[in-house]
Amino acid sequence: MKVRVMSTQYRCQNPGRLQEVRNDPNLNAIDYLEVLDQNAPTGSPRQQTLLVHCLKPIPALRRDNVRIEGGVRITPVNVVWAYPAKSIPASLVTPQEQTYFTGLADADNVLVVRTDSTGDYSLYTLMLTKSETNLEPPDKFDLLLSQVTFTFKVECPNDFDCKPEEVCPPEKLPEPQIDYLAKDYASFRRLMLDRLSILVPDWQERNPADLGVALVETLAYAGDYLSYYQDAVATEAYLGTARKRISVRRHARLLDYTMHEGCNARTWVHLEVEKGSPADGAIFPAGTPLLTQTSAPRGALLPVNMDAAIQEGAQVFETLHDLTLLSNYNTIIQFYTWGDDACCLPKGATQATLQGSATDLPLQEGDVLIFEEYVGPTTGLKADADPSHRYVVRLDKTPVERIDPLNNTKVLDISWFPEDALPFPLCLWQVDTGIGSKVPASVARGNVVLADYGQSIPGEALVPDTVPAEGFYKPQLQRGDITQLVTYDHASAKTQAASLAVTQDPRQALPAVTLYDGSDNWFARRDLLESNPFDRDFVAEIDEGDLAHLRFGDGALGEMPEVGAQFTATYRVGNGRAGNIGAEAIANVVTTLAGIVTVRNPLPAQGGTDSEPLEQVRLYAPEAFRIQERAVTEADYAEVAERHPQVQKAVATLRWTGSWYTMFLTVDRMGGLPVDADFKVEMQSFLNLYRLAGHDVDIESPIYVPLDILMTVCVAPGYFRDAVKKALLETFSNRDLPDGRRGFFHPDNFTFGQPVYLSQVVATIMRTPGVLWVDTDDTPPKLNHFLRWGQAARGELADGKISMGRLEIARLDNDSSLPENGKIDFGMVGGL
Repeated sequence: MKVRVMSTQYRCQNPGRLQEVRNDPNLNAIDYLEVLDQNAPTGSPRQQTLLVHCLKPIPALRRDNVRIEGGVRITPVNVVWAYPAKSIPASLVTPQEQTYFTGLADADNVLVVRTDSTGDYSLYTLMLTKSETNLEPPDKFDLLLSQVTFTFKVECPNDFDCKPEEVCPPEKLPEPQIDYLAKDYASFRRLMLDRLSILVPDWQERNPADLGVALVETLAYAGDYLSYYQDAVATEAYLGTARKRISVRRHARLLDYTMHEGCNARTWVHLEVEKGSPADGAIFPAGTPLLTQTSAPRGALLPVNMDAAIQEGAQVFETLHDLTLLSNYNTIIQFYTWGDDACCLPKGATQATLQGSATDLPLQEGDVLIFEEYVGPTTGLKADADPSHRYVVRLDKTPVERIDPLNNTKVLDISWFPEDALPFPLCLWQVDTGIGSKVPASVARGNVVLADYGQSIPGEALVPDTVPAEGFYKPQLQRGDITQLVTYDHASAKTQAASLAVTQDPRQALPAVTLYDGSDNWFARRDLLESNPFDRDFVAEIDEGDLAHLRFGDGALGEMPEVGAQFTATYRVGNGRAGNIGAEAIANVVTTLAGIVTVRNPLPAQGGTDSEPLEQVRLYAPEAFRIQERAVTEADYAEVAERHPQVQKAVATLRWTGSWYTMFLTVDRMGGLPVDADFKVEMQSFLNLYRLAGHDVDIESPIYVPLDILMTVCVAPGYFRDAVKKALLETFSNRDLPDGRRGFFHPDNFTFGQPVYLSQVVATIMRTPGVLWVDTDDTPPKLNHFLRWGQAARGELADGKISMGRLEIARLDNDSSLPENGKIDFGMVGGL
């Protein structure tokens, strides 16, 4: 049964039984109940007339057969009268009511009940009974369907569904104790094992190989991974907490700090070619692969055998420039000693003489030679040659051919860059092998090419390789460990020292990746901040797994790839310290060119650097923006100039030159090298990035002040005066000494405005073995003096120092042929 109302319907909870009673010819039941409210006929009191609809015609029920129970505020609600719809006395209702009740569609089945009140908002129950005292249902009425629950306020406004919702909540079980602070693998694992100890107390296994433990650890890993992604937004939002390498890189870039991804290594390689072979006189092309030693014999290796060698563990290097191979440069280019049987190139040498003519040895400016100790200088055995006595130099000018008039031998005078000055003495004499022949102790080698670490991967598809119609295109390369290299310009390198070619700044390195979209090439850049909308640039960002993720422009900063374009990548793999191989590690060259006998790297590779650690970035990046990138004041110009690797100290002076201001920059160059025209051009270019617009910059040499020093030294008994004086002259020289010491007057020991203290000079003399005492008194007839060369004394001995001006630097070369560059001497007494 149900109550039909305007805003709520009460349905029987057993509709199946209602249908069965409907089909039963002998039973009757209440179908639904109506409360007449706003639609009641004229004269009928609202909410006091109930229409009880039954399934079948009702018997002669009266007031005694109807009972209303329930309610909260208004109770009880009494029945005034009750009649079937067609049997209501006319005296109890108005004509309109009479017409309404008799006109009901199912009037024979309706019992009309009038109450004495309208009730309240609570629920009431109407029951059909045999009498007021007998509460059993009337005859032929179903036991269960003879009553109905209703409310008098059915037509009051209600915003909710009229159908009541029956909610059967599940049984509430006791909740386990859960640590909601568990956020990582270890805590998740501990949490699950603790819970299993309660649920399955007999399971005590903790061996990692156990299936249960493996499942727990797998779930802990998944939980840790999910927990990280939940926290990723907050974690990666700050430099101090970010854990992903790409996030740290971008944070650092915002602070004007460029995080580097390492750099590959470089090494010098020497090739020997067979005379008259196809390789003799051929061009050895750039990009030729070189392999480290495997089971393959040393020398040339066919390209078809390259993969097998790599699978065996060979590391790959590739040449950086073309090289013309000549058999005359093969193994031995002898030094010419001009008949000196004890000839030796001293440490710091930048010149030598080779035996041969310009025709036999067509060396040119910019060519590279390797100086190498060939055999032991005393034994003549190759096994006794010192492998640390190998050095690479680059010729700074074309060699000059001369003829020794003594024996008509053609020779070549060579010189190399000062930065390539020999770091050790090199013996050049001929060594007797003991079998009636002599061999040079040291030789020079040509056919030298520069190679760097990394293997080229040509034309490989990106993942994914097609630009989508929506969203940003962010593919990645198929392989990791992308080579990071500093761009090499061979034409420029030939004008610089050989040592500079293997000295690399990893912050200048770029990923060795080039993309092709079917029509044009795209090039890797450090960032896209300087790319215009038409530049086909991209950025390769390296993640913590060494995989490269490629990021393209958005149409404003860098061109945006076209939808549907398919990309292929040509790149190199191999990076970092793994390329810093030892000497003699390279053994094979991959080529089809016949005639290459051997290939080797006499010197170890260098420059390979691993990716910058994240903790170092967090330490340095916050300070990066404090580095001044402009020069305004005199102090600014001096500080910026000193960033140049060849500048020891700089002093700036701002002067008005008639029409504008000019910043005169006086530079103290490392090693006392001259501030020549080439260096001035280099410094001008270096400072252009920082200088203030409207200020000219003029580079000047320091004002060198030559010194004149003479002191009397007493030699201790048992020491030779000449030996002690020689030691003193070496100690006060302007060069690096063979034992590793630096001479007192080395150019790098003094700079602008730095005085020369008498106490330091005396202390250095007294430290020399064999010195008993020093006399500095200049009272006549003593000749001691401590002053500027060519000038009268100004009380320097009394002051204990020779003062220098703001742009002055003390100089003492002690060259007897050039006394105007400073001299020092000692009057020796005592000793032997």
